[in-house]
Amino acid sequence: MTTLEERQQTVALIDEAVAKKALLSNACTAAGIDRRTYRRWKDRESGEVVADARPEAVRPMPRSRLSKEERELILLTCQLPRFADLPPSQIVPTLADEGLYIGSESSFYRVLHEAQQQHERGRARRRSSAVKTSHETTGINQCWCWDVTYLASPVIGLHYYLYMIVDIWSRKIVGWEVYEKETGELASELMRRAVLAEQCNQSDLILHADNGGPQRSSTLRATLDKLGVRTSFSRPRVSDDNSYSESLFRTIKYRHDFPSDGFASIEAARKWVLTFVTWYNEEHHHSSIRFVSPKMRHEGRDIKILDERKRVYEDARQRNPSRWSGKTRNWTRPEVVWLNPERESAETKETIRKAA
Repeated sequence: MTTLEERQQTVALIDEAVAKKALLSNACTAAGIDRRTYRRWKDRESGEVVADARPEAVRPMPRSRLSKEERELILLTCQLPRFADLPPSQIVPTLADEGLYIGSESSFYRVLHEAQQQHERGRARRRSSAVKTSHETTGINQCWCWDVTYLASPVIGLHYYLYMIVDIWSRKIVGWEVYEKETGELASELMRRAVLAEQCNQSDLILHADNGGPQRSSTLRATLDKLGVRTSFSRPRVSDDNSYSESLFRTIKYRHDFPSDGFASIEAARKWVLTFVTWYNEEHHHSSIRFVSPKMRHEGRDIKILDERKRVYEDARQRNPSRWSGKTRNWTRPEVVWLNPERESAETKETIRKAA
């Protein structure tokens, strides 16, 4: 919207062009306005440029305008179960057959559009999109992840199923088992044993999983409800929402001693997995937790270990300061671990950066 000063300048230029024998239509076109706009800007009697009074003008209400009650009646009618899936083009004739007239078809469309219900009713209503599950953990037994993977056997088509539960904060494997089939009942039994072993019954623990059949089974859900465990699931068709379990399975299958030809029996599979879990929990120096073992972090022994490493590096720097161009290696304990973090605020990003 132009100001009064801008209008005065534009009208003055047009008047100057007209005084020099230019056509009014050509002068208005060169100025970027229409002839009717030019005439509206000038007072008919005085010829002075006036302000635009249209924004403040009081416009009469159309006599045909629907009342508030009539608009509400249209919305309520369209929300009835028998009309919820029908467009106004079918609702209005149906009402006419019943001897009812509330408004025209165009009125129905207009009211629904203004209420944002033209495409949001019945089966056509917008489904809520899956939200990425995000959990922040600051200690053990706050959030676990679990999944099932195949373990091959020498027989083609025959597999064993490795169930594994990991604490995302400490990376400790808190429960595992190898079974011959994949069911919610077996997962339920494994979860019960893991919760009892960690003594975290009714502790508001979160269990994250993908959308497989055993993960969503009613048997497992009932067991989790009794144990006070909340459930969390990956988004459909998103492969990296259960990244901790997938990363652990990759570590397993890329071990140098993992049988490439499969396990001879389920007992052999259980024996190998037991050896792996013992090594992983007690000996493996995990890079994401400052190269301490998951068991050390789970039990809190990593605090003293990391402090000692920091002291060793500081002593080495003091003995040979010329060898250190910057800070020593970061041995600060990561206090916060996220599962599928959403877009973090600047403060959260700074916290994670310092912890890393």
